[in-house]
Amino acid sequence: MTLTDPSITDAAAGAPAPGSGEPTAQAAGGVVHPLPVLRPGTAVDAAALDAAGIPVLDVTVPVYNEEKDLEECVRRLHSHLARTFEHGFRITVADNASTDSTLRVAERLARELPEVRAVHLEQKGRGNALRRVWLASDAPVLAYMDVDLSTDLAALGPLVAPLLSGHSDLAIGTRLARTSRVIRGPKREFVSRSYNFLLHSLMGAGFSDAQCGFKAIRSDVAQQLLPHTLDTAWFFDTELLVLAERCGLRCHEVPVDWTDDPNSKVDVVRTALDDLRGMYRLTTDMARGRIPLAELRGALARGPLPAGERTAEAGRRQSLFGQLARFAAIGIASTLAYAALFVLGREFMDAQASNFAALLITAVANTAANRRFTFGVLGAERLGRHHFEGLIVFGLGWALTAGALAWMHTVADPATWLELGVLIVANLAATAVKFLLFRHWVFRRRT
Repeated sequence: MTLTDPSITDAAAGAPAPGSGEPTAQAAGGVVHPLPVLRPGTAVDAAALDAAGIPVLDVTVPVYNEEKDLEECVRRLHSHLARTFEHGFRITVADNASTDSTLRVAERLARELPEVRAVHLEQKGRGNALRRVWLASDAPVLAYMDVDLSTDLAALGPLVAPLLSGHSDLAIGTRLARTSRVIRGPKREFVSRSYNFLLHSLMGAGFSDAQCGFKAIRSDVAQQLLPHTLDTAWFFDTELLVLAERCGLRCHEVPVDWTDDPNSKVDVVRTALDDLRGMYRLTTDMARGRIPLAELRGALARGPLPAGERTAEAGRRQSLFGQLARFAAIGIASTLAYAALFVLGREFMDAQASNFAALLITAVANTAANRRFTFGVLGAERLGRHHFEGLIVFGLGWALTAGALAWMHTVADPATWLELGVLIVANLAATAVKFLLFRHWVFRRRT
């Protein structure tokens, strides 16, 4: 079966248009069956779906000009699911405006394998394909994977199991867990880890690996979140995960074995830059209220920690001794990073420029770490303001250290080790001021 855009959004596999009443699905023979209404935290009634001929799992494979690899991928995936998945399944090949014979290969596979369907979209982009296919699917559990099958398929069962049981709302494969086995080049490794570090430090993300092409979601959750996603390409994954986390949804992580595809068409650097722009846009959208997080939390019936747990957590975070201990630990790490960056910068910059660059880099990470761990501020609320006020605190620290450097150079022409020693002493004084400002101004509890 081949579907073409735009009818996929409402008509694929008999799915109803949004707002058309009770959900239905068309099984073999044209009989229309009512779809069970999923409730957060409840198990999927797989037996009822099997009896109705409705797939329990729908795996989407987004493709663009993959005529050479598509058939092998689909047949491997189909064979694996037929052997290991006990319920009905569907494999949806989403052709993103390919210019080669990818669509013809997908259509032939759909004729040969009854569990396979082909969907053609006029616009490129993984996010665009997943949003359209998932919103039209009648399966209660939706998944996707890259066509190169870099992820070992043995992880597919553990990926979807917590969604079927109702334990979790989303599930992602992670290449950054200690038990993951990953084979890829140093460039992609560095870019991936740097991107995830920025997500954790700047956006307060809790998931470990945003861009692994191996994810699953419950359809009830997808119906609520997907209309609020905008990205059509690679940032779609991050956008979806951040929204789910802000809504208090449960995300299950599965360590995966992953082998880099040397023939991958992904431009890593361009994708990373697009992701940074996406982070800025998503942060702005949440800050301005374009995304109604409060309404989504209510609709999904999954909120943050219960009130009692939030109160206990807030009380622990507000302990002065605990704050000092965490602030000191973060401060030690920041000082070591600052020292290393300053010495490195002195190889090609003067002392003032090296001091400024080292302080700026460590200040961003220091503010994010103290926000989350020292003062217990979670989520996106006031995130932009906190970082802005953190930069003001950074400015005071820079003024103190820059003044110490300027005074020293009026007295003598010191060696780098002496410069570093004076700067560390000045930074200790700036640290005390920073803690007071963080506690009583930036992260002060507001009613």
